[in-house]
Amino acid sequence: METILSAKHLDRSYTIGKTSLDVLKQVSMDIHEGETVSIMGESGSGKSTLLHVLGGLDNPKVGQVHFRGQDIYRMSALRRARFRAENVGFVFQSFHLLPELDIVENVALPAMAKRGSNRRTAKARARELLDEVGLAERIGHRPQELSGGEQQRVAIARALMNDPDIIFADEPTGNLDSKTGCKVLHYLFQLVGARRHTLVLVTHSGEVALRCSRQLYLKDGVLQNQG
Repeated sequence: METILSAKHLDRSYTIGKTSLDVLKQVSMDIHEGETVSIMGESGSGKSTLLHVLGGLDNPKVGQVHFRGQDIYRMSALRRARFRAENVGFVFQSFHLLPELDIVENVALPAMAKRGSNRRTAKARARELLDEVGLAERIGHRPQELSGGEQQRVAIARALMNDPDIIFADEPTGNLDSKTGCKVLHYLFQLVGARRHTLVLVTHSGEVALRCSRQLYLKDGVLQNQG
């Protein structure tokens, strides 16, 4: 399979007072187009940091991240923002929906960041995606009027809005009970599979990780194994 994303020798550390905390240590990995990959590890192992570095949200101290052969951290800030808007979709544990907007407007937001976007077309696509995640009857509602599971399904629809190459999901069921989490994962894997998107999923759950075609494990910032 074609390599869509490649990370080489990633280091990332944070300074807290006079202490330097090494979060990623020489992490290298290849992600292939169309595959689903889980990243497991205990709390504090560096999972979320790795996801943020791979998605262009957090610069590594050392190392490179190539998307289709292009180093995203050699891009200008404007070009990297465009890369995130056009090629990447994010699903976070805490939903990050805007309470002042209804769910159609929330889902359509990524399209508004693209040059030459059409508001009417974007809202029509947002409604289609909300229908695909089982929320057609909730159109017109604001996030605070939805359950946690429904809000996460809105976030999944938003991540797919621009038909991105890669979806990064950071503990997407972490704030949900097991039954609701299973429903959210059903929609996530169903939509990703139907569109043949690449999925990189951070989780602490072995059961969730095994739903992916390949499993990676981080321990203390070091990539331990690949399954």
